[in-house]
Amino acid sequence: MLTAALVCAIGLLPWLSRTDPALTVLKARSAERDPDPETLRAVRDGLGLDDGPLRLLGQWLGGLLHGDAGRSWVSGTEVLPATAEAFGASLLLMTGALAVAVVTTAAVCARTLRLGSRRRLGGRGPGGTGSAVLAALPEFLVASVLASVIGVQLGWLPALGWYGPRWMVLPAVALGLPAGAVLGRMLDDLLPAAFAEPWALAAAARGVPPGAVARQALRRCVPGLLPNAGLFVVGLTGGSVAVEQIFDIPGLGRLTLRAAVAQDLPVLQTGALALVLLAAAAALLARLGVRLMIGPALRDGALNSLHRPAPPARRALPLLYGGLLLAVIGLGLPRDPLALDPLARLQGPSGAHPFGTDGLGRDVLARVAHGALNTLGTALAVSVAALVTGVLLGLLPRLSGPLVDTVTAVPPVLAGLLVTGVAGSGPWTPALAVAVVAWSPLATHTSALLRQERATLHLTATRALGAGPWYVLRHELLPAVLPPVVRHALLRVPGVALSLAALGFLGLGAQPPSPEWGLLLSENQPYVERAPWAVLAPAAVLALLGALAVTAAGGIRLPRLRRPPAPTGTPPTARRGGPRPATAPEPEPAQLTTSTDAL
Repeated sequence: MLTAALVCAIGLLPWLSRTDPALTVLKARSAERDPDPETLRAVRDGLGLDDGPLRLLGQWLGGLLHGDAGRSWVSGTEVLPATAEAFGASLLLMTGALAVAVVTTAAVCARTLRLGSRRRLGGRGPGGTGSAVLAALPEFLVASVLASVIGVQLGWLPALGWYGPRWMVLPAVALGLPAGAVLGRMLDDLLPAAFAEPWALAAAARGVPPGAVARQALRRCVPGLLPNAGLFVVGLTGGSVAVEQIFDIPGLGRLTLRAAVAQDLPVLQTGALALVLLAAAAALLARLGVRLMIGPALRDGALNSLHRPAPPARRALPLLYGGLLLAVIGLGLPRDPLALDPLARLQGPSGAHPFGTDGLGRDVLARVAHGALNTLGTALAVSVAALVTGVLLGLLPRLSGPLVDTVTAVPPVLAGLLVTGVAGSGPWTPALAVAVVAWSPLATHTSALLRQERATLHLTATRALGAGPWYVLRHELLPAVLPPVVRHALLRVPGVALSLAALGFLGLGAQPPSPEWGLLLSENQPYVERAPWAVLAPAAVLALLGALAVTAAGGIRLPRLRRPPAPTGTPPTARRGGPRPATAPEPEPAQLTTSTDAL
């Protein structure tokens, strides 16, 4: 039903957007032809537009049942072979991007795996901010830099085309690095709790090799991330529109975008249906993977809760990154972001222009600062709405599961076109388009953690003591599920800002002369070789936002200038700020008696 609703919405797109599909198709066929009434009437008669959208949709569905998806309204070629060829290119690119993402995820989690398998993790929280910077880098910016530097200037790899394995390296790296950084941060957030479980303590006591302990910790944590990995599969296939455009890759995302802009409904509907089928297949494989890894434990209720063994080490880094971000905004707000100076175009950083100037001589610092108010405010509002929606729907997995599979298949670009067609263009249209799809990863994460938490031993004991469903939800399930999901939502804040920027980059968001960050990157991309500062400045602020979001998830603590002296006779490990013990201390006999009586 959801797939049918999506296909019907796509079929009604020209009529929802209140545009003449004959005029749009004519412009896509030839921009030089004069759209006189006779020519438009001929287009309508040839396509059967006067029969109405429902009849056209019925004809397309009837042909699809017989293996015929119709012909393109623009080129006149058969849709199914062209879509299959584009789908194959996207799948090949997705495979390479997944390989890069796996390597990136392993690099992000390497230190936690090494320390945890050797019982040296202590109260260490998530790792450094390098992965945050990678996660906050726009895919289209990474693609532009790789194409211009490695492909054009150095000539190491081809920068354009799709003719063999060498042409796949740069776009796969551009897509895989941010995705691997996000997955790595999520996995790195779960590993400390896995290493603190009883099986890990028993393995360390029996002298099990650290490599075996690390592999079992991965097997314990990966099932909670497999559903989100399935979402990344679909996102790397249909959401890589900007990368496919930069590298001139004939993929499904690019084909779908062109069909949406030209209102070529047969191509657009077939591409969307292919993405829905891919989303369903990815979700099915993710569920099978979870069942193979921890299926018996889920069935028998024999899991431990993945709670952190201790609060992560709180740092002052969020204050530092937040101060830098506020300083950039504060220095740029007094400047005029729209002031033109043709004599100062493409000037490098100086005292008058700390971030340099763009192609029209406008101050880049002023445009970055004024664009931050719009981009950051919108990203935070969308992230909060996505968190609330994701948690509420994630608590109802039977309802949210099919909905997530369908929503995941809609790239943000196509969502932007659908939202624009229904709600009209406006300042909040990109935010609404991103909010339509931004909640699905959080709902998937919530459902995965909830499924594992319901299979824990302590929850079985709580129910045996007579606890009702609401008590279990408020005191057991939500305290276990909400902290990692909130940290995941913080990791998604730069991603939401990037989605807004991508819509601006593709011309579906803010329009000139707005200083929105995506528009800044799009406007200054042609000058990346002559004036790299015009692109690096907004990209650096996006990376700073990612570092702020990741470090804020671990908490804040003001640095102490000196430590208070420890009382006489206090063991060194008990002093404030001293090293934590590797294992938890043994409880007192009275505590054991109380726990036994409670059970």
